[in-house]
Amino acid sequence: MPIGTVCELTGLSERQIRYYEERKLIFPQRTDKGNRKYSFSDVESLMEIANKMEDGIQTAEIRKELLKRKEKNSEESLRNTMIKGQLNAQFHKGSIR
Repeated sequence: MPIGTVCELTGLSERQIRYYEERKLIFPQRTDKGNRKYSFSDVESLMEIANKMEDGIQTAEIRKELLKRKEKNSEESLRNTMIKGQLNAQFHKGSIR
């Protein structure tokens, strides 16, 4: 969705949203023409970031928290993939007999 729609949904200004992007807190996709294209996940992140900023949390701290969360999600995803692989191996091993 375009930045104008995001502004309406979040109550943030275009300037605030671009600032959060400059601070590497959000990473909207870009169209072929270079326009920002925001997802619903981006809107949720922006709302969370704005709430934390209102609580006085600095952007550097927010970035650290977001990176930790991303790492945790990556670890969980890897763990789930490994478990699925093990289950598939056991299933196929048992069905060959």
